[in-house]
Amino acid sequence: MKVNRVRQNVLPILTALIWGTAFVAQSVGADYMGAFTFNAARAVIAFVFLLGLLGLRRLVQKKSGSLRPLGSRRDLTVGGLCCGTALTVASYLQQKGLETTTSGKAGFITALYIVLVPVIGCLTGRRVPRAVWLSVALAVGGLYCLCITEDLSIAVGDFYVLACALCFAVQIMTVDHFSSRVDGVALSCAQFFVMTLLSSLGVLSESLPDPALASVWLLPVLYVGVFSSGVAYTLQILAQKDSDPAVVSLLMSLESVFAAIAGAIILGDRMSGREYFGCALMLAAVVLAQIPLPGTRQKAAPDRRGPFDES
Repeated sequence: MKVNRVRQNVLPILTALIWGTAFVAQSVGADYMGAFTFNAARAVIAFVFLLGLLGLRRLVQKKSGSLRPLGSRRDLTVGGLCCGTALTVASYLQQKGLETTTSGKAGFITALYIVLVPVIGCLTGRRVPRAVWLSVALAVGGLYCLCITEDLSIAVGDFYVLACALCFAVQIMTVDHFSSRVDGVALSCAQFFVMTLLSSLGVLSESLPDPALASVWLLPVLYVGVFSSGVAYTLQILAQKDSDPAVVSLLMSLESVFAAIAGAIILGDRMSGREYFGCALMLAAVVLAQIPLPGTRQKAAPDRRGPFDES
């Protein structure tokens, strides 16, 4: 139970840290290549990285006599297709939106998935605690203060990113469904294999990046491919095992806070008092999500052991 608690709280925050710092790299990539090209590059890097990691881990487990099953082939195939398709569409819409909308509006609209996840959960019969709803309200207010620095206007890019938020919410719920059935690293590897195939189909419609500028765009692609895609999305899957997806998504929404901090350190951006207030609201939302309201009871999580749980 203690291991599950740490996994539900620490891994999503680490995921948010990686995603937040990768937001700068995505913005740079959008200046030099199309959305399909960027996502195909990051996906193939992530797939190769995860495939090597999976093989190395299986080798170590085999030598130690603790080889664990990856889950049924059917669940792994279906899970990879479903999670990979949702991730492909969401990533494309986000990258496409960044071409025509500001990063502030894109960050706020994308983070709406923290609202959409519990809504989708309600539609599927999942009960969401009141504390989570209050946390969602605080997080939305915090994200607004942190990201929105200009008047909201309806642009093509805004529609792309809004659709991206819905797709990310679907991806989170899909991961929640399959993460307790199959090996987390294997599922992440499968979803990026699907993303590689689907994104590669769209590369033919875009111009390839200038090789002479590789020193500018190559490092962002590698960072997003290895860390944001290969590492962070795997941590997301591990975090969601036997966890409440609404709470996990709320913690992962801290990527906006980390994005602001990364911008200040890497790009020299300074935060205003309004943005610091947004950070405070986000942190308050995270704390509130972990504290049950008076008069409520916390139900024990169902005993659904997976390949990463201790016996």
